[in-house]
Amino acid sequence: MLHLRDVSYHPAATPSPILKDISLDMAPQQLGLIVGPSGSGKSTLLEILSGLAKKTSGTIRWRDQDLNPEYLRELAGLVFQFPERHFCGSTILEELRLGHPELSRDRLHHALQEVGLDHLSLGTSPRDLSGGQQRRLALAVQLIRQPFLLLLDEPTAGLDWSMRQQLVSVLARLKQDWCLLVVSHDASELAAIADRCWTLHHGQLQSVEPSLFITASA
Repeated sequence: MLHLRDVSYHPAATPSPILKDISLDMAPQQLGLIVGPSGSGKSTLLEILSGLAKKTSGTIRWRDQDLNPEYLRELAGLVFQFPERHFCGSTILEELRLGHPELSRDRLHHALQEVGLDHLSLGTSPRDLSGGQQRRLALAVQLIRQPFLLLLDEPTAGLDWSMRQQLVSVLARLKQDWCLLVVSHDASELAAIADRCWTLHHGQLQSVEPSLFITASA
């Protein structure tokens, strides 16, 4: 279980906190969805949970163990918004093996199978993939690390309807084995597969029923 209690983030350069007393619980094999407008603190929260930023106050625990940024970097895998902009490998094989040169072909194949890309040649350039395939490759890059928690920042942003549906289907499958936390400004498609939902406005988190988003988008 992931537990956040009264997590706040108030950099010295900002007049007011970016995140205010955030509390939430997530269980394995669940998908949590945080919905909020740009500037509400969604990406900042993911950066804290992935160990890229340090909270100002509060506690973060996984299975009752307090987590500092170093532990969070091991626990969580973060897929940034528009992750395709950060690809460095000239082939799928190079992209997956960045930082993991010893990985076997079987493990690479399994990661691609998890995201529905196992039919592609490992020699394919990531830049030759469709937008939806690039997002799924970014997921596979994180799955290679075998994190306990997958964090996704606006995973469907900029994709057309069919690509968004394919990605939502992949996330629905992944939550059978992983704990996923997704942030988005649009809940219309992701709410249907979410186990827990929250809204985030001006740094404050509020729990809501997923059915409210599904009804609103119907």
